[in-house]
Amino acid sequence: MPKKDNMLAILWMLNSGEKWTAQQIAEKLEIHIRTVYRYIDALCASGVPIIADTGHNGGYSLLRQFITSPLLFSMDEKKALLHAAQFAKEAGYPLSEALEQATSKLKMYSNPEQEGMLTHHLAGFEVINRKGYPAVQPVLQQLEQAVANESSVEMAYRNRHDEQSPVRVIDPYGVVNWNNKWYTIAFCHLRREVRSFRVDRILTLARTASSFKRPADFSARTFFMNKLLPGGEGSSEFISLIIDGRAEALDDLCMHWFLEHHLQERTSTQAVFLIETELLYTHVPNILLPYGKSVQVIEPQQLKHKLVALVAELMEYYEA
Repeated sequence: MPKKDNMLAILWMLNSGEKWTAQQIAEKLEIHIRTVYRYIDALCASGVPIIADTGHNGGYSLLRQFITSPLLFSMDEKKALLHAAQFAKEAGYPLSEALEQATSKLKMYSNPEQEGMLTHHLAGFEVINRKGYPAVQPVLQQLEQAVANESSVEMAYRNRHDEQSPVRVIDPYGVVNWNNKWYTIAFCHLRREVRSFRVDRILTLARTASSFKRPADFSARTFFMNKLLPGGEGSSEFISLIIDGRAEALDDLCMHWFLEHHLQERTSTQAVFLIETELLYTHVPNILLPYGKSVQVIEPQQLKHKLVALVAELMEYYEA
């Protein structure tokens, strides 16, 4: 009997809910016991949840949930997974080869009518993202493994001034994708604190023999966003920013990476933000300036004066 038929037969035997020893399987299928071991290993590698119990009453069995709830997807679920895969690939997902194999299986286990429908939906759904650095994907794969295995890594890193910093050991707690860039959130042994590092600035990465324990309930996303928004923690003085404008300009403004976290109220012609006073006069003017006359600051008046002063400085700079 061909290999694939024997493997399918083993799967059906285990799917009965009974426990089978390797010897029993070998006798049933009339194959060598070592061949049974190879087939079991192959089924496990393909994702089949086989449980191996040792001892006098040992043997192989399937995880109960796998027997009672076979992995079947509806058409909407298949479409959702394929569309999500489009986003992941465009973002530079580290396990792109495995992702491609998974999406191929979704199409493979569909009848011709379903496959045609999936192809039709994919043809009309595109994701366009700025291309990242080709060297990032192998580094992401190493980081993903290090995060999952809680393994420390040694890296050479290039800072924002394009200077190579000292080789350091980090404990990667997580990986974050933001604004089309990948970051790793890690405890830095050199600085003795948790920091974020841009993956495209990692020059070399190597696994060490050391391991670590990630803090309980640590969220790489929460840490990153708290660091991303300056002054967000411990601030006590806030002021309302009221802006009128055209709907499309306000839509864009409300989705700005900084302002979206401070949005309090939105109508078709107005947006209200609650922002720390210091940030209001240092960050916001530069955000608003490119929108020109499509938006208008209603309050506070001091921000209007700040915008006027900023425009005057630009005029003086370019006239000079």
